[in-house]
Amino acid sequence: MKVIWKLETATVRDVYEHLRARRTIAYTTVLTMMKILEQKGYVKKTREERAFVYRPAVDERQARQRALRHLVTRLFNGSPSLLIVNVLEDEAIDPSELKRLKKLIEDA
Repeated sequence: MKVIWKLETATVRDVYEHLRARRTIAYTTVLTMMKILEQKGYVKKTREERAFVYRPAVDERQARQRALRHLVTRLFNGSPSLLIVNVLEDEAIDPSELKRLKKLIEDA
């Protein structure tokens, strides 16, 4: 999704080339992921000449919210507080980030 948000419109080939510049990936893998993203409503496609062009159907914030809801439901038994407890107990979190999180919780 990051590639599609960045490019705004992209073919499978565009996404493939962009990803391939950073790591080894198969064209068919990108094609499969684009189909899945379309089925889940994250992108929309239109036919332009001989290729499908994909556009984001959701913005980054909407995608994060959907993913977070899914994560909370699947891994934390639907409990946002259980997710937050796990985040706060993570020793790898920088103390300044913990301070920021504490302020956000207090302000909520």
